[in-house]
Amino acid sequence: MRLAMARRLPLGLVTSLPLGAGVRTDVPLSGYTTLRLGGPAADFVAAATAAEVVDAVRAADSAGTPLLVLGGGSNLVIADEGFDGTVVRVANRGSKIDCTSPGRVQLTVEAGEDWDTVVSGTVEAGLGGLECLSGIPGFVGATPVQNVGAYGVEIAQVLVSVDLLDRETTEVRTLDVSELGLGYRTSILKGTDRAVVLRARFELVDDGMSAPIRYTELARALGVRQDERVPVAAAREAVLNLRRGKGMVLDPLDHDTWSAGSFFTNPIVADADIEGVMARIVERVGPDVSVPKYPAGPGASKLSAAWLIERAGFAKGHAGPGGRVALSAKHTLALTNRGTATTADLLALAAEVRDGVRATFGVDLHPEPVLVNCEL
Repeated sequence: MRLAMARRLPLGLVTSLPLGAGVRTDVPLSGYTTLRLGGPAADFVAAATAAEVVDAVRAADSAGTPLLVLGGGSNLVIADEGFDGTVVRVANRGSKIDCTSPGRVQLTVEAGEDWDTVVSGTVEAGLGGLECLSGIPGFVGATPVQNVGAYGVEIAQVLVSVDLLDRETTEVRTLDVSELGLGYRTSILKGTDRAVVLRARFELVDDGMSAPIRYTELARALGVRQDERVPVAAAREAVLNLRRGKGMVLDPLDHDTWSAGSFFTNPIVADADIEGVMARIVERVGPDVSVPKYPAGPGASKLSAAWLIERAGFAKGHAGPGGRVALSAKHTLALTNRGTATTADLLALAAEVRDGVRATFGVDLHPEPVLVNCEL
């Protein structure tokens, strides 16, 4: 298949969360996070274009006002006290496709587009590369920051560049993927507020086939060998089915999806420490149990956070304070709001799980979401 230059994907923002409009005060941020948690913002600005995002951020910085840039709210834990400053909601939308070389296209997407709607649009257009990232909540602008990944694919494999506002220089710049320091669920943009992503560019294939299927669970679900390619629609359907089974596809009626996705990253353990950790695991579960362990670059191994949590005694559905929060009944990595929780409740459960894994296995778990005005 070949696409015309600058063709637009059939995208539209699909979310149960309110977008807001204009400038408002004392806006509850619980309506803008997938956890449905968070106190009020002193000032709230909805920016519908990249230029409006730039203007709002520059104005706050010029005035010396604390600033929180908010996208889809899928990777945020906001304090019950809220945010005493300006929240800029990134809501700029739009996309285009440019043919770059035979069999390949470049997809440019504004930061305020809903990520899964973008993925759905690429599948509908027969473009391969993003299908294994189906069902991930949030906006496009957050994906390079987190180097979002799932089912054997991560943003680093398809990202070309981003346009961003450099808050230190106040300039809009383009950074190539090689300049972003992308690593496991991280980049030079994570954990810093020095830049705001305005749009991102991805290189995709246009033959209607997926990226090579490298994740064992997904290959099994598709009935193929690892590294085979399948039609993009088949890959997307299989990924969505797997994610639904783990409560990782947003559903406003299902409290198991009222989460920030995976709350902890899979821990990276140095080779110097892995023997001791494995000894403690054997002591806990016995010598005949298979332990998920993967290479994590020179001198390190990656363990499964979910596996460690469960073997430390925290089963699916394990409840926190008053039953207002709990581990998802479908996946132990998701900490969920059962409908009446507070952020303090959530952090108490997270601390219980973190401390339990550390005491049992000597492994430290680190939160994946961004914590705003609160800490674990």
